[in-house]
Amino acid sequence: MTDCVFCAIASGAIGAKMVTETDGWVAFRDLEPQAPVHVLVVPRAHVSSLATLPEEALGGQLLLACAAVARSEGLEGGYRIVTNVGDDGGQAVPHLHFHVLGGRRMGWPPG
Repeated sequence: MTDCVFCAIASGAIGAKMVTETDGWVAFRDLEPQAPVHVLVVPRAHVSSLATLPEEALGGQLLLACAAVARSEGLEGGYRIVTNVGDDGGQAVPHLHFHVLGGRRMGWPPG
């Protein structure tokens, strides 16, 4: 998708503070962090949201990527993984992405 900011980041057309990446996904620092550690994990292929995920294997890969990012960021004490779906769910960018948040105690309910 040519007008998707996360597709542009994943392809390297737009720069971001990359944490790690593979052929299937990228992980980069959020521009407006909501915790001391706030990394986004995004598939390289355009998927609008979790509701339109085309295959189970990709979902599993992305969740394992989130866990790997949390380990690499030193979040042994715990962390939160969040994905928003649709307008009512607070999804601001229509490209599937997971927020890996940590570095402080997380409250509940989240919002």
